[in-house]
Amino acid sequence: MANESRNSGNDTGGMNDRLWEYIDGNGNAPERSAIEELLQSNAEWKSRYHELLELNKLMQSGELEAPSLRFTKNVMEKIVMHHIAPATKSYINKKVIWGLGIFFITLFVGFLVYGLGQIDWNDTSGNNFGEKLTNINVNKFFSNTWVNVFMMINVMLGLFLLDNYFSNKRKAFRNEPF
Repeated sequence: MANESRNSGNDTGGMNDRLWEYIDGNGNAPERSAIEELLQSNAEWKSRYHELLELNKLMQSGELEAPSLRFTKNVMEKIVMHHIAPATKSYINKKVIWGLGIFFITLFVGFLVYGLGQIDWNDTSGNNFGEKLTNINVNKFFSNTWVNVFMMINVMLGLFLLDNYFSNKRKAFRNEPF
């Protein structure tokens, strides 16, 4: 039954496989004679056979195009025209990383010193250190308008200097020779 559907021409994949085997000279005698019979009686098989035969002749007679001798050199010249990103070590400035680390450590130590400075160490009413830490009044420091203005100005200046630094680095990077 499956053989009948293959012979009916409805299965183009099977038809192509069988025709390629016929063109290549593979297969046993009964198969080859069955295909020859289909080629004489079925127009679809006949047209497909001629298409595949022509394709086979083109593949055998035609020489594959080889790239030009300068192909590799042309490709490499095109790549050189584009600026290739340098390794991360060259564009991550360790001084900036160290500066940010020192800034945050200093900020943390400053808040710690300020907080410990708020504790009354001479108070003998309670020996619990946790009670002393809850008595720290941070609102007094951050509710001062002048302190808030000073911190905002410092943040804006810091961002301005950081932007200026990175824009100079970007300009220098674009002006580097290849």
